[in-house]
Amino acid sequence: MIYGHTEWQPQPITPSQLAARLSLAPSTVTEMVKKLVASGHVAHAPYGAIQLTDAGRSEALRMVRRHRLVETWLVSRYGYGWDEVHDEAEVLEHALSDRLLDEVDDQLGHPVRDPHGDPIPSRDGSIDIPEAVLLAELPVGTRGRIARISDRDASVLRTLAAASIGLDSEITAGDLPDDVADAVWIVLADRSQ
Repeated sequence: MIYGHTEWQPQPITPSQLAARLSLAPSTVTEMVKKLVASGHVAHAPYGAIQLTDAGRSEALRMVRRHRLVETWLVSRYGYGWDEVHDEAEVLEHALSDRLLDEVDDQLGHPVRDPHGDPIPSRDGSIDIPEAVLLAELPVGTRGRIARISDRDASVLRTLAAASIGLDSEITAGDLPDDVADAVWIVLADRSQ
């Protein structure tokens, strides 16, 4: 969750934001953060933001890789919809051995992004995040190609699928309702914008 917060924007996550995202009491998050600090996975000063250490980032990327490969596997090999895979992947990512995960990666041809456009870290932990911006924050009329769609709200994914809009679709700011545009990142058609 800490990694995911900063993957598409630069602001670190605060304990209160983390508590809200996890639907947990702030005191519970405080205890979790203390354990992560003690294990060397995060840096945190009282009342400050939470930031991953190098060790924490490495572990986060390992888990992100597992999750995104499983999502991709479920969509490409088992016919799951992109709005159905998140919860299933949450369970399976902990059950697959590293060996089986590497086989899945090989069978899929080493995909670089999951069904929602999120980049899949390589075996060595490197990751290539496209220069994409949130559609909702752009002036009306700005054009681009969809690079990522948040999977946080399955209804947004279903809305886009019903309109035949997906990854790599050309889109213009103002074409989508605000709640949908707030879940879509695009690579600008004109990089000078």
